[in-house]
Amino acid sequence: MSISIRNVSKEFGAFKALRDVSLDIDSGELVALLGPSGCGKTTLLRIIAGLETADQGSILFSGEDATNVHVRERNVGFVFQHYALFRHMSVFDNVAFGLRMKPRASRPSDAVIKQKGHELLGLVQLDWLADRYPAQLSGGQRQRIALARALAVEPKVLLLDEPFGALDAKVRKELRRWLRRLHDDLHVTSIFVTHDQEEALEVADRVVLMNAGQVEQIGSPQQVWDHPASAFVYGFLGDVNLFHGRAHEGEMLIGADQHGVRLASPEHIGTQDAKAFAYVRPHDLEVRRHDQLGEKPVAGSKAQAGIPAKLVRAIVIGPIARLECVTPQAQAAGSADIIEAQISAQQFREMDLKEGEVLLLTPRKARVFVG
Repeated sequence: MSISIRNVSKEFGAFKALRDVSLDIDSGELVALLGPSGCGKTTLLRIIAGLETADQGSILFSGEDATNVHVRERNVGFVFQHYALFRHMSVFDNVAFGLRMKPRASRPSDAVIKQKGHELLGLVQLDWLADRYPAQLSGGQRQRIALARALAVEPKVLLLDEPFGALDAKVRKELRRWLRRLHDDLHVTSIFVTHDQEEALEVADRVVLMNAGQVEQIGSPQQVWDHPASAFVYGFLGDVNLFHGRAHEGEMLIGADQHGVRLASPEHIGTQDAKAFAYVRPHDLEVRRHDQLGEKPVAGSKAQAGIPAKLVRAIVIGPIARLECVTPQAQAAGSADIIEAQISAQQFREMDLKEGEVLLLTPRKARVFVG
């Protein structure tokens, strides 16, 4: 089933939760609604489900207007963060609950319910727990049972609201992979809400980035990572350093002219001496020792243009070394602003870097915004 969201707005008192949101979701697609708390993603999910009513706009399921269709008639399955399993029911009875609650005319026979319940438990790889109770399961197991229960009524749309939010990091990672494999097998149109960018980028076919009740960008995980459409998207996806400076005729200057860094920004070729800021990911910073004696580099050597910064902490985990640095200006101002650079652990060992020494950081790649 395809879903079309047309010009949806929603207010709660003076708070504007959604502002004229439009979005198309293809049949069989797995889409992530990604953004910070309060951006409107859960409100949009609940409006699609029929649990909330939009102040304006419409929801279409496969081209048919479902805006005023009751939640019970939308054929939507839900999975929430906190499982919502019935504690007094066995695992099997939880999964079969939706089937047993169907109107008598469409309710399957007991034999069919039993067969289908065990098939679904097999699908989520937990058939061996059919007689257990929710309190006897791990968090990851309870969430898989919740998903089996949602799938039991054969929903045309599956909605998941922070489905793995209450689980620890290792279990979350395992369930993300499992959910992606399950979706590839079932191809049910699915929308899941998350504030975890790694989760969205790893699982979804497309990512919808939301901010302050509006859609900032829609695209594949690779598209939104490689080509962020706004400063918000760049800052929200992954670790990033923010540098301030001035933009002028296609260049941005960070720091003092003779010691600073000039970044090419051809998209701002017409800009005249305006405030600008640049986002640089930690792995896009080249790291060298600073020429503290002020000697000029010899002809043909790499110029010493860069941002001087003191290495205050080095964190080496596996193959990666994370370097936390602070500029002299930030130190003088008592600022806690940290520049994070990332190099290989091998390079860190070969350079024999020590905390307290001054490094020169040069962006290899940056995204410049003016204003």
